[in-house]
Amino acid sequence: MPRWFICLSSFALTACSATSTAAIPVYGYKIVHVYPHDTGAYTEGLFYKDGYLYESTGRAGESTVRKVELKTGETVQRHNLPSRYFGEGIVDWKDKLVQLTWQSQTGFVYDLATFKPQRTFSYPGEGWALTRDAKHLYMSDGSAVLRVLDPVSLATTGSIMVTADGEPVTNLNELEWVKGQLYANIWLTNRIARIDPVSGHVVGWIDLSGLFDISQMPDPGNDVLNGIAYDAAHDRLFVTGKRWPKLFEIKLVPPPAR
Repeated sequence: MPRWFICLSSFALTACSATSTAAIPVYGYKIVHVYPHDTGAYTEGLFYKDGYLYESTGRAGESTVRKVELKTGETVQRHNLPSRYFGEGIVDWKDKLVQLTWQSQTGFVYDLATFKPQRTFSYPGEGWALTRDAKHLYMSDGSAVLRVLDPVSLATTGSIMVTADGEPVTNLNELEWVKGQLYANIWLTNRIARIDPVSGHVVGWIDLSGLFDISQMPDPGNDVLNGIAYDAAHDRLFVTGKRWPKLFEIKLVPPPAR
């Protein structure tokens, strides 16, 4: 039904409204390249910078920050967190690297070049993931609300309620800024949400079903899809999962035209 169609009765109004709202497009994928990934890396945060992947891994006593060679999957630099912390999302800001922890309400700021800890910061609730644009950091905490952070003070300056078809989208996990949109893994699913950062609306889904068979993993209930990185200079999108043996470079396939 065209959007300019006018409903003439109260009975028709609901039907008109429902049919005039376009369905959220669902994108498929094409695998461009497959890279090795460390099966010891319980991936919680991921980003790409200057030819390397930067990865944060979780689990108490095993949490790390890593600089990883893309082609080989080898860790070339590593920092181990104190055993009481469960590492979560990371992001770079200028010469700093910022990392969240899960339930400790404590984050860390490192020197990006050396991974030397410089300071800590606090936040309420849980920490799940981080990404950034040119002015702000964005943080997920497992809810349907993304926090907007000042990149220097790391104080919360705003929030974004994420919805799809008018309903809140919970379990927003690993984040990445891609071409003006926020990409978010939906925890325990094969989907990535493409989010308009202004409205919070999900404007597209990426369905990664079939990308990797997690039934072969030691703990398929937890070794799930999680990890998005984007190489803006070469328009390359990378995805992986917790302890997966592979990291995938993919191209999105738009839904068929109607």
